[in-house]
Amino acid sequence: MGVEVQAAPRPRTRSPLAGDLVFYLGCLIYAIATARTSEFYGFRIWGAFALIGYGLAAAYTLWLLRQSGRVSRWPGLAAIGLFAMVVPLGVLVVRRLTGVDWLNTPFSWSAQPEVWVIERSANLLLTHGTPYVDVTALGRAPEVNDYTPYGPVMALFGLPRALFGGTPVTDALTDARLVFALTACVCAWGTLKLIGFPRVPVRAAQLAVACPLTALTWAVAGPDLAILGMLVVAGALAVRDRPIASGIVLALVISAKIIVLPAFVVLAVLVFARLGKLAACRFAGAALAVLALVNVPVLLVDPPAFVEHVIRFPAGLGAVASPAASPLPGHLIASTGAAGRVAAFVLLGAAALAIMVWLLRRPPITGSDAMLRIAVGLGSFTLLTPATRFGYLVYPLVLLGAMLCFGRAEALTSSSRE
Repeated sequence: MGVEVQAAPRPRTRSPLAGDLVFYLGCLIYAIATARTSEFYGFRIWGAFALIGYGLAAAYTLWLLRQSGRVSRWPGLAAIGLFAMVVPLGVLVVRRLTGVDWLNTPFSWSAQPEVWVIERSANLLLTHGTPYVDVTALGRAPEVNDYTPYGPVMALFGLPRALFGGTPVTDALTDARLVFALTACVCAWGTLKLIGFPRVPVRAAQLAVACPLTALTWAVAGPDLAILGMLVVAGALAVRDRPIASGIVLALVISAKIIVLPAFVVLAVLVFARLGKLAACRFAGAALAVLALVNVPVLLVDPPAFVEHVIRFPAGLGAVASPAASPLPGHLIASTGAAGRVAAFVLLGAAALAIMVWLLRRPPITGSDAMLRIAVGLGSFTLLTPATRFGYLVYPLVLLGAMLCFGRAEALTSSSRE
């Protein structure tokens, strides 16, 4: 009598669609809350359109869950790209032509203040050789929007408006947000080219592009996305063993926004681990030379203004207090008093020390390693520094998405060698 042998049950693999659905529903809730409660006009417009994109993505994912065959997950992301990024950006660029952004009425702003400030800094750079105004010589008490808390390179993103603006058409076409968006897209393409055009993981696109922090930044502001794009290019150049080019690009990034300075340490360690001491010296030398070339001439035009805008104001030591005060752990701890402020800085220092030990004990040698270390560093800084913005969490999210892309490229390279 034969005995029927039953095949062992195949282990269930959790469908990524369940994760997609949770992600899109979370994004949908965020968009609805933004549309209904934000004090900023641009945020509310973004939320109104974004809820369509995230709603379509969630509905499409529900439909996919009912399908038995293999169907692409990308149409949901395309809906987000259209309704949470392209459409609201276009609407807000046109709406900005009404000219109400400089009023002290956030509920009327079509662009966040960083857009106006960067465009103004370009005009100042062309006129006075420095993007920074002397806040002590205004003839009135300075206010937050008098400050340009960026390095000199950031002013370059406002040059198209400064050079070619002046009519409704040219003002719309030279809106700094379009320059930021174009820079981010070119850098994304350049990074993919450098690492061999791997197939982008859906999860990477969700983290780096479809996340509300990225989509909202794209529509209402944008400088952080341009900075992130250039930062990832610097990382790709480093892992392609081009240390001088990597150092030059990274210096430009730091000269636009100093908070990405921790990336210098990570990429320097990566270059040393891959190529040795001489290459690391070339990387550092190229970076330092470009930093000096870009920053020193502007510093010499008005040293006190440079220090006030670039160093003192972001650190909360300027003549006007920085408005960066999102309810993240560092700010909440510091707000308890003098002891809390000390505790916040102690925690920040401890995190920096832990990351440094991690770097030295296990030096990054791949792009995915480097992106993870930079993401952890900038994420820790955002969470623990007393003066911070919730929107800065876009840095670790985009870098984690970049990490997945680098990882896919590294896996393909490894398999081709076997």
